[in-house]
Order: sequence, then structure tokens, then C-alpha cells
Amino acid sequence: MSSLPTVLVSGAGVAGLATAWWLRHFGFPVTVVEKAPLLRDGGHAVDIRGVALDVVKAMGLFDALQAQRTRLRGLCMLDRQGEPVSVDDSRTFSGGRLDSPDIEIFRDTLCRLLADAADARQDICYDEHITALSPTPTGMTVSFARQLSRTYDVVIGAEGAYSSVRRQAVHAGDDCLVPLGGALAFYSAPDSLSLDGREGMYREAELGVVVYPDASGHALRVGAGFGAEVDTSLRHDVAAQKALTRVRLRDLGGRWQPLVDALDTTDAFYFGELVQVKLARWSNGRVALVGDAAHCASPFSGQGTSLALVGAFVLARELANQPGSPQAAFARYEARMRPFVDLNQALVDMTREGPVPDAQMRAAANGIALPELSPTRYPSALA
Repeated sequence: MSSLPTVLVSGAGVAGLATAWWLRHFGFPVTVVEKAPLLRDGGHAVDIRGVALDVVKAMGLFDALQAQRTRLRGLCMLDRQGEPVSVDDSRTFSGGRLDSPDIEIFRDTLCRLLADAADARQDICYDEHITALSPTPTGMTVSFARQLSRTYDVVIGAEGAYSSVRRQAVHAGDDCLVPLGGALAFYSAPDSLSLDGREGMYREAELGVVVYPDASGHALRVGAGFGAEVDTSLRHDVAAQKALTRVRLRDLGGRWQPLVDALDTTDAFYFGELVQVKLARWSNGRVALVGDAAHCASPFSGQGTSLALVGAFVLARELANQPGSPQAAFARYEARMRPFVDLNQALVDMTREGPVPDAQMRAAANGIALPELSPTRYPSALA
């Protein structure tokens, strides 16, 4: 039996799966619970940049990620009828310059690779979530929706910007959610645009729509961002979310119309308010937060996935350094990550019409030192 602390990770997204991978790498017994019935399909393309590339190299995932990257050919600006206005084959809006070393990959593909790499698929308890957390002198008693209560030495919340672990054990209110004045919807749709492998984009004052061909070449991933005051009641009402998205897309016609109509039938649909998470602390006792639960920068930063991957490593590394004192490990994790998070949250400017300037993105993506990530330190992972 391991003498290291037992760890419960809540959330099987990028942050949770990467944290589980690193904790297992360091020898911790790890359990993952996920509220969804399976790993979620669909979603937008995400980017791995800067020091996050060093993290995935150390995990032995770099080649697999390269093989399954989006490989977009460029950017095609479109009008309201879905007709091309201009083409730029040097970059995309979402992923930046095509000659950069960054990896753009669909979120669901990345999660599947992380789950497989961690041998976690059979260890993830799906259709399950935490209902209560109670501290004990040496750990946390966790109550679940479906199974009996259990005690763990450490609990990690990785459920995203609306983390239930955060509300239960670290910060009770929603005042840590800083609204950015809009919402973002992602869904899958048939390909009605024929963009020849390019990303398509339409932009006006209160609406931005981006589309990417998926790996099959026969369907698109659609992302629609729009200005909106989003009522909190929408958070769990998918029909109302789709209705609001359709209203915001009502002025698009022509080749856009099949994509708008696909809202009525798609099962792969995600909707969220555009927010940043800003907390005075990311942990409390034996409970810590990672990824968007701790410091969501919003999809408009382009850095949420890289922050999650780097944060997963730093959290696990510090816990491995001080396994008998999780509070000290969490404090060290936060001290290392906060300046990096601040740089990346500062990338978001809702008045900016174009992408983040390349120099600013590079500085933010490389804004933390990870000297531990060396081939001599992780020879098994890098072999």
C-alpha cells in the first residue's frame, strides 16, 4: 500500500485529468469523479503553448498531440451570408501563426489522450459528483450523490469556472466570478461552408462566430460569442441556451443558415457566460483548486488549457515535495502560479477586434519557470 496521501480529483476535464496523471506519476493513489456520464464529446479547439509544451513533452504526449492537431490551413473571413471576404494563410484567429510551435487540438481529443495516458478511463467514476465535504483531523470526508461517503487525505476541485468544490470548501459565493459582458456557445454542425481546411470567422460589434472543420472533414465545430447579460437560471437550461444563441445568430443567412438550424438538433452543445475567476486563495486546508476552478482566464485568453496543464504539474509536484503537509504544498503551488495566471488573465481585452498581439501572447505563454521539467528529472516520461 502507498504511504502517500489519497487524493480525490473532482472533474475529468483537462485540468482534472492532467492533475490525475501527474499525481499517479508521483505515486499517489488517485480517484477521479465526473458528473457527466462519459468523457464529453464536442467542444472548441484549444491551444497548448509555451511552457505547457514542455509539460506535455514530459508526459510523453507530444507526438500523439502533434498527430491529432487540427492542422488548419489558415483563416477565411466571411460575411453575413457566409461568403469569403479575405483569406490569410499565415495564421488562424484562434491558434495564432501557423509557423509557431504551438499545438491546436480539439478539447475532447485532448481529454481522451489524457485519460488514456493516465490509464484513467477505468478509474474515473462517471455520473457522480460531490454533495458535501467535511474536514476531519487528518483528511476530508466526502459525500457523493450515488455512493457511500469516503474519507480522502486531499481533495482537488477541477470542475471549471462554476466549481462545486470551490463553493463548498474554498469560497462560498459567486463574487469571485468577474463577468466579461457576454456568453459563448459551442456546438457541432454539418459543413455548409466548404472552407477547404481553413478556419472561418465572422465578426461584428456584438457577435463573433468562428468555425473549424473537425477531423472527419464532414462537420464543423461552431463557436459563437456575443454580448449578453446572462441570467444565472440559464446555467442548467439547455433549451433556453440554444434559444438565446439562435436569437443572437438571427441576422446570419445564406451558407450560415444550416449551421444556425443545427442548434435545434445538435447534442454536442456547450454554453457558458464569459467570466474570469479571481480568488484571494486557491485552497483551504486539505482542499485545493486547479485550472478554471481556481483562475479561469476565459476562452478569449486562448490560454485556459495551457494554464490547466501547467497548474496540474505544479500542484502535483509541490504535493509530491511535501506530501505530509498539503497546506504548505498548496501555498507553494499558488505562489508559483499566481504571477503566471495574472499575465494570462491580462490577455483578455473585450474591446480588441483582432487576436492577441503575438509578442504579448509569447510573454504570457512562457511566463513561469519550470526547471524541474528536464529529461534527467523525468527520464521515464521522456523516454
